[in-house]
Amino acid sequence: MAPVPLTKNEFFKFGDILETENRNHFLINGGMCKRYDRLSDVITDNGVGKPSISIFRGKPYKLPLQLKLLERHPLGSQAFMPIHSDPFLIIVAEDINGTPSTPKAFFTNGRQGVNIHKNTWHGVLTPLFTECDFLVIDRVGPTPNAEEYILTQIIIIEPIPKKYLIAP
Repeated sequence: MAPVPLTKNEFFKFGDILETENRNHFLINGGMCKRYDRLSDVITDNGVGKPSISIFRGKPYKLPLQLKLLERHPLGSQAFMPIHSDPFLIIVAEDINGTPSTPKAFFTNGRQGVNIHKNTWHGVLTPLFTECDFLVIDRVGPTPNAEEYILTQIIIIEPIPKKYLIAP
């Protein structure tokens, strides 16, 4: 499976893309700052958990990559916003009666983040070139909010097609 560019039309059923391109904004701070409001909603369960802001530091993966597991968070959404400008992979799958469908792989332009919908199967944090930090907004609480599914079929994520890579 070859990853494709992350676009709203292809990703909408899995979550929201967090980016400023083609988004409305308004000025604040005396006109010195643009605020891009309500790019996505933070979803948490009713009262047991609460939203939390974390930083995840992910080690890079090399492509091709064998996909080994998917996970989902049944009690809340999970947002990943890069604190860097390197593209990273987002791997997602629809749910079919409690198990993931065949995954889809997307790559970001380096400035995009995502908010993965509650209960959506997704791959692990997958930076591609260097160790990277991500601002993560998700649900924390006393009850578990992660389910893992170990894949039994072999799924290989191929390198990003050359037509999408920018040459120096």
